[in-house]
Amino acid sequence: MLHNPVIASQGRKLRLAVIGGGPSSFIGTVHRGAALLEEHYEVVASVLSSDPIKSVQYAKDIGIPRGYASAEALFETEVTLKDKADVIAIMTPNNSHFDLVNRALELGFHVMCEKPLTNKVDEALSLVNAVRKHQRECCIAFAYSGYPMIRQAQAMIQAGELGEIRMVQSEYVQGHLAALTQGELEQSNWHMKPDMVGPSLILGDIGTHCYHLAAFVVGREPSEICADIATLVPDRAADDYTGILMRYANGARGSFVITQSAAGADHGLYLRVFGEKGGIEWHQEQPNQLIVRWLDEPTQVLQKGGKGLHEAAKKVSRIAVGHPEGYREAFANLYTDLAEAIVDRENGKQPRSQKRVFPTIEEGAQGVRFVDAALRSHQQNGSWVAIPAAQDDL
Repeated sequence: MLHNPVIASQGRKLRLAVIGGGPSSFIGTVHRGAALLEEHYEVVASVLSSDPIKSVQYAKDIGIPRGYASAEALFETEVTLKDKADVIAIMTPNNSHFDLVNRALELGFHVMCEKPLTNKVDEALSLVNAVRKHQRECCIAFAYSGYPMIRQAQAMIQAGELGEIRMVQSEYVQGHLAALTQGELEQSNWHMKPDMVGPSLILGDIGTHCYHLAAFVVGREPSEICADIATLVPDRAADDYTGILMRYANGARGSFVITQSAAGADHGLYLRVFGEKGGIEWHQEQPNQLIVRWLDEPTQVLQKGGKGLHEAAKKVSRIAVGHPEGYREAFANLYTDLAEAIVDRENGKQPRSQKRVFPTIEEGAQGVRFVDAALRSHQQNGSWVAIPAAQDDL
């Protein structure tokens, strides 16, 4: 079981306010449940609908003490309270992220924000500067980086166990948009509206997950990419497919195949990384296992909670080998990582790691840069387009 640094250091749980994620939202229950899982947080305030009356009522329905009619009402009131929220979790449509994150930071709140961070590169870079200016913690909800066996893969590569990285491959093959949905036909699904979701549904919605997961595990980002983006389902207004090639500064190569229109597919996220000594393979539908294929030794299957794992994997494993942990637990690991960083900051301590374990604001900005580079490549008929390094302009 993970220790609780919050209560030990603060004498109380962190107070969390949520904006978005109402009763009909899948991701809302995931965030709230994940935040509560390790008892680092209590949910004290919310905005759960764009309809003011529903927003207040929904809070009453699920037992959140302070339900607000709007985000601005939440900000204006919470900042005046003695028991105000410490952290704001934002899970609203993509085009609202910039204003909400910026406002939260200005008022001194720490932030958990759904991906993509923003729809525009200049807005993302502005938020990076805002986090630094206001000295707050900001986690971007790239939840797959919270799985124990992803932390194991990252630790193995950091330790040099695979040698120099040569190939990175990831697929994210979903099938829930293999046909036109009722929400599309009624034009009620904001994910299908470019002014809200951003210039590309497929890149912002799940492409950024692939990009972050690969960069998180291998510890480097591609220097340039070549992208093909398409809409495969007739009469759909949004992108539902992309294929991307990548080049790395060390000569390694990579590829992504990402779609939401593969008829019959479930979730289909996997990652493979090959180095000079061997490779790792992880499938999100079997998240508790990491396959390790060595050049001159038998293949291994490492198991979450088993022996011989790196401390990075052990730290985020709650229960013994044989008991599965999944999606909500991965989210909970990000909330725990964020709580530890907040407690360190509030107590005047150096962060436990200069490079925070959770996906940072800088990583969120890199995801937006990835989307921008992929779109520019596609618009130039698949030409190679450079992605600025994380330190550039930041």
